[in-house]
Amino acid sequence: MPRAESLDAAVRVIKSGDRVFVQGASAYPQALIDALERRAETLRDVEILHLHTHGRAFYARPEYAHRFHHRALFVGANVRDAVEDGRASYVPVFLSDIPQLFRNGTRKLDVALLHVSPPDQHGFCSLGTSVDCTAAAAEAASVRIAQINPRMPRTLGESFISRSDIDHAAEVDEPLSEIEIPPLSPTHRRIGHNVAALVPDGATLQIGIGGVPNAVLAALKDHRDLGIHSEVISDGVVDLVEAGVVTGVKKTLNREKIVASFLNGTGRLHRFADNNPMLEMRPLDYTNNTAVITRQDNMIAVNSAISVDLTGQVCAESIGSRIYSGVGGQMDFMRGAAMSKGGKAIIAVSSTAGGGAISRIVPTLPPGAGVTTTRAHVQYVVTEHGCENLHGMDLEERAMAMIRLAAPAFREGLHRAARELRLIRD
Repeated sequence: MPRAESLDAAVRVIKSGDRVFVQGASAYPQALIDALERRAETLRDVEILHLHTHGRAFYARPEYAHRFHHRALFVGANVRDAVEDGRASYVPVFLSDIPQLFRNGTRKLDVALLHVSPPDQHGFCSLGTSVDCTAAAAEAASVRIAQINPRMPRTLGESFISRSDIDHAAEVDEPLSEIEIPPLSPTHRRIGHNVAALVPDGATLQIGIGGVPNAVLAALKDHRDLGIHSEVISDGVVDLVEAGVVTGVKKTLNREKIVASFLNGTGRLHRFADNNPMLEMRPLDYTNNTAVITRQDNMIAVNSAISVDLTGQVCAESIGSRIYSGVGGQMDFMRGAAMSKGGKAIIAVSSTAGGGAISRIVPTLPPGAGVTTTRAHVQYVVTEHGCENLHGMDLEERAMAMIRLAAPAFREGLHRAARELRLIRD
């Protein structure tokens, strides 16, 4: 690794026409991004490529549209308007496939912007809270630029990059971005209770972030010997470890290890992750590899949705044609869990949105909506009103089951729509 330089000097190597990968989530290298903005007027046609990020994304603002183009592998709040307005583009792709896009040159990378821990006594920096596709990007990029931060936790697993492989480096000392955990609503608690009833002791969990996943984790405190194999973990996992619920002793693979690809939470989660041998960070082509997931007995995958139609089609990435998030890892885990011995694939969603004004259970998905999980893949659907296993049901049985999961105020209208669609015969 070269001698540390200023942030402005570190990004000076980026030139017009480059494709630049940016590390994501709480590892977003904000200081390097800010330095890049300071020289934005000297650049043209720079492509920025990343998963979701926390922080200021200047390159997605309208005034930079002729200088920077963002290509989103997952759409976060800071770039959503740019994607909708056509100033940024969206790549629908399974998370498990992204590392290979970099390695095989489908998305050839000129530069990787990284956020790492200081080198240890052996000369290795940790990618910290975000290994996901970052490890592959660092390997594939022609130039690696890192901001080195003593506040970045030194996570273990496949999370290391040799200091000799970093081409330009700048030292920073700033807090990582955090995702605060909001209080759980009564609706979320009911959903969490319904999902927890499907989880046996000794199961291995994949679970996301947000109100529903947090409620599920909170509802598991009376369970025993759970394991974690997930693309992401949040503070709720720390609660279960401290309560003695998550031990990993019954896992088929990576026994007694929490396996994750990136972390999304507060400083408490970051402190838990630092030098913790219980946590093994692995890239997305391992955590989300369906062949790996299938080998994990009693694998329980819990994923969310924006809407689910009466036949069981799940949309988790768009509101109509408006891209809201991305394909993500839902299908990686839904299929893997369904094929696991004793596994279950669960879609957990509140029955309404907009303060109860909008039903998430819909007759058909709206025009332009992406089918994230097909009706042939779907198994369990859970709302605050109950749980239904759609697997093996015909369309009429599915429609009736989905109506039972809907909010009472919408059931009559859904029943009428089901008749009009000839899904039911009464």
